[in-house]
Amino acid sequence: MDDIRDIYLSIKLGLARAVSKIVPPHEVEDVVQETYVRLCQVGAPEKINNPKSYLYKTARNLALDSLKRADNRITESWHEEVEVNGDLFRLARDETFEQAASSEEFGRFCEAVRQLPIQARRVFVLKKVYGYSQREIASELGLAESTVEKHVALAIRRCTVFMCERQWLESSQDNRKGALGE
Repeated sequence: MDDIRDIYLSIKLGLARAVSKIVPPHEVEDVVQETYVRLCQVGAPEKINNPKSYLYKTARNLALDSLKRADNRITESWHEEVEVNGDLFRLARDETFEQAASSEEFGRFCEAVRQLPIQARRVFVLKKVYGYSQREIASELGLAESTVEKHVALAIRRCTVFMCERQWLESSQDNRKGALGE
């Protein structure tokens, strides 16, 4: 176990760099520490053929899990907002249809965010998901505030274009199916 612990300590900074490309800066250390916890929970660590690869893979998976939890938090807070503020609106609309449409649209939005360049995605997620100010993002990522502003504008523009294109494609497919009598 000491050998694997030494390997972990020797690549800890590399793990942090790899994880920082996936999660917001304030979550990096938590993911790296959780990687070590998972390592300690392995029953027979001497049977791990490539400990470095194992650690990087574990860190990556934990970072992706963290990202999924953030997506879930957004969805849950959106649903809570609708429940609190949407009573009258809900009476006038078909709730099942609205949930399906909103879920589909949210899925498209998440895909749009995943398509952004890495730096723009990081800035956009910190701004829109975690509520950071431009100044906080600039400080956290070591960028100028004007660069943060440009990344946010780029992200909004690209997400809007992506979602409009997807909506147009889906409506075109629906029209074709209707014309073919499907």
